[in-house]
Amino acid sequence: MKKNRFITGYSGLRALAVIGVILYHLDPSTFVGGYLGVPIFFVLSGYLVTDHMLKSYRNNGSYDNKRFYFSRMRRLYPQLITVLWAASAWIVLFQRNLLSKLMQIVVTNVLNVFNFWQILNGQSYFERFASNESPFTHLWTMSIEGQFYILWPLVIFLLVKFVRNREKIFWILFGLSILSAVEMGLLYLHGADINRIYYGTDTRFFSLGLGAALAVIWPIEDLKKQIDRTDSRILDITGLVAFILMLVLVLSPAMNPQTMFTYCGGMFIFSVITTILVAVIAHPGSHWNNILTNPVFNWIGSRSYGIYLYQFPVMIFFEDKVTNIGEHPHLYHFIEIIIILVLTELSYRLVEKPFAKIKWADVKNKFSSALSLSSDNWLLKLKFFCAVLILAIGSIGILISPSAKSIDFNKTQLAQRISANEKLQKRNNQNLIKKFKKKQKKEKQSKLVRDAKKAVKKHPVNKKYVKYGISQLDLQLAQKVEVTAVGDSVMAGSSDDLKTLMPKAIIDAAVSRQLDAAVNLIQGYKNQGVLADNVLIGIGTNGPFSMGDLDNVMKLIGNKRRVFWINTHVPTRQWQGQVNDLLKQAQKRYHNLTIIDWYGYSKDHSSWFYQDQTHPTPNGSKYYSAYIVKNVVQHAKF
Repeated sequence: MKKNRFITGYSGLRALAVIGVILYHLDPSTFVGGYLGVPIFFVLSGYLVTDHMLKSYRNNGSYDNKRFYFSRMRRLYPQLITVLWAASAWIVLFQRNLLSKLMQIVVTNVLNVFNFWQILNGQSYFERFASNESPFTHLWTMSIEGQFYILWPLVIFLLVKFVRNREKIFWILFGLSILSAVEMGLLYLHGADINRIYYGTDTRFFSLGLGAALAVIWPIEDLKKQIDRTDSRILDITGLVAFILMLVLVLSPAMNPQTMFTYCGGMFIFSVITTILVAVIAHPGSHWNNILTNPVFNWIGSRSYGIYLYQFPVMIFFEDKVTNIGEHPHLYHFIEIIIILVLTELSYRLVEKPFAKIKWADVKNKFSSALSLSSDNWLLKLKFFCAVLILAIGSIGILISPSAKSIDFNKTQLAQRISANEKLQKRNNQNLIKKFKKKQKKEKQSKLVRDAKKAVKKHPVNKKYVKYGISQLDLQLAQKVEVTAVGDSVMAGSSDDLKTLMPKAIIDAAVSRQLDAAVNLIQGYKNQGVLADNVLIGIGTNGPFSMGDLDNVMKLIGNKRRVFWINTHVPTRQWQGQVNDLLKQAQKRYHNLTIIDWYGYSKDHSSWFYQDQTHPTPNGSKYYSAYIVKNVVQHAKF
């Protein structure tokens, strides 16, 4: 069977897809839609595989399934096995906290069911602070691709044999794609776990299905180069519109993978637009194949599989050892990218290319040469030794992993502390809200200060906190200050200490909270009439926000209240400096805004934090709380 022409523009599209995915994994808050590179890969796979199969049925009346399976295995497994065993070797040598369930991860990846395993084991794609964040999280896509390659020859065989009509086949594939997208939306609307939706083969099929449906009505061999100039212009304009719309969606906050629009049509719309661009690139009468063809894109595209495989292990392993990413985010991300590209190139030359055309006889000869004492091919011997070493160490890690203890974040000291504090918050807040609504008459600040000074010696309070940097006078005044505090897990972990020091504070802090959620909470307290004259905000750990977002918060709170904003100490994340610099700018803009410099106060005290260098330990919590309360009291409205 004559081969189809090689469409070089698809290498460019793959290059853009893998660049988007890497940028998302490096900085999910800035490159919020970078994960949409995955649907691009799916559409391309669906289109090219289906086109190849249908062409064989048209020309030969059959398809060589055995050859297809063997070619897919030879293309995919060498690199996948290399990554799995190399990462396992690293884990057993340098990062044993990731040993737990390693055997299950490796086996399910080899069997192409890893995405199902992730769903059943509650593996989150979006958790940024898990102490056992997996270097294999991204491999769910490989399992869906693998399942597609296993089942698709049978699907096409049945369609060709029993349906036959090209138009009917198209509508069946398109209909299945619609059903997949509808299922995704319904599951989201009915409150299904977001990771079940994100990882599910059924909920992600529509990208593959749309590509496959395109192959039915847009076969590559039927596309002719000689077309009217008007038709060529229409193709080019269509490609431009599709490309621009794809960029708009990739850069749009609406495509945040944890929001409704993404799952209720957003990802499907993106896949449809991608399918249109794939169709335009395929047509030889369009210029888009040439536009996306250049040496850089060709290099990245030809190695996109390896780049995709190596990116996440490199990031997880690198960021485990380099804990001050927030100090030099661009430099460290550049280093990570270089490491990814170097490993990919080595793997491409040493694994992917040799296995692409290797025969059993070649394998036997190379083994014999590598093991032969008389052979002077030292480079081959070195390669063989490295491969055996990685295989041996990786296998040891995989074999011992069932005995490794799993680190359940929910059972850690930090998680239990946060959980207990959140329950305590709810009980205390209910009582305080009732008191606030009674509009108690406030004492004059001058009288409060005089009374506090008298009580310093006669009735000292919370004396154990003095050694953490707060005076007894400030501790006395803290007993009287009314505060509404909204924060994330950092504040949640210390809310018991904050509450001890400021018993009149309403503290509402929770895990993974970002600014949009805080806005809704502040609005709720304001609507109830219980938003205090002093508002404490501890948001920024989980991602950056814009000045516009901050302006909205300040406008909502109003200029008659004092606002205290705790800046962020999150050295393992690149947005630390971004958040803190923005808060500095905001303090100059708003006279009633005080920035509490927790970052500057704590940056040289790593012992105050858990391993993530973000959440204070019980001892660190006392420094955190004392410092914050001290700053609040000095500038508060009483």
